[in-house]
Amino acid sequence: MALPVALHKTQRNPFMKRLNVIGVVLLLVLAGCSWSKNKPEKTADELAADGQMYFEKEKYSQAIKSYKKLKDWYPFSVHAKGAGLQIADSYYLMESYDEAILAYNEYERMHPNDEKIPHVIYQVGLCDFDRIETIDRDATATQNALRTFQRLVEQFPDNDEYARQAKSHIETCLQNLAAKEMDIGLFYFKSKKYEAALHRFAGVVTVYPDFGLHHKALDYMAKCKAMIPKDQETGESDSAVDAADNDKAEAFDHGPLPK
Repeated sequence: MALPVALHKTQRNPFMKRLNVIGVVLLLVLAGCSWSKNKPEKTADELAADGQMYFEKEKYSQAIKSYKKLKDWYPFSVHAKGAGLQIADSYYLMESYDEAILAYNEYERMHPNDEKIPHVIYQVGLCDFDRIETIDRDATATQNALRTFQRLVEQFPDNDEYARQAKSHIETCLQNLAAKEMDIGLFYFKSKKYEAALHRFAGVVTVYPDFGLHHKALDYMAKCKAMIPKDQETGESDSAVDAADNDKAEAFDHGPLPK
């Protein structure tokens, strides 16, 4: 009875061998396809040259694609660090400010001691500065730009190329915030909310004394006091000034104007 069993095994071997051969062939084919698919199309030098060419021709979307491939395929290439900065600059020039800020922040995180960091911080400030609108709009962009430019001046005070420009932008931001504070005060005054208006005008006087609105704010403070009932007027000026100082310190978190 052992013979049939031996014959059965002999009959199965060719079939199993064919399956094994087919399986090996399929694996080789799939591996070949995968290797072909993932194989870099160009060298790091070629991608860097493509990115630079597109960048110079102001084709920033295509430049970003080339630089991203360079970073993904050749992360240890000598071109990889520069590609990261070019990506950020391309986003900025496309006015894709949120994407640019993310790219600049990533560059600073990866290369905190790089000589390009003053440029990186300045560009982050510009991303918000370029979005500053009229004084009746939200002041978030102004506040963010102010903080970034002040950080640049504090961190790199001797960098003439960027610190000087940052100081000019700081002046503009503070003028914008002073005008906005004055505008809010005038709104409250016209709405006959004199205590709220007094609070805002006091903020102009104490926080932004050197931006051309000091005397106008003092004049409106006097008008507000004249309209506030006598039993509420006592100490109103001092309390409004103190409150304005505290509010501004929390809202804007900036120190004195850099010299």
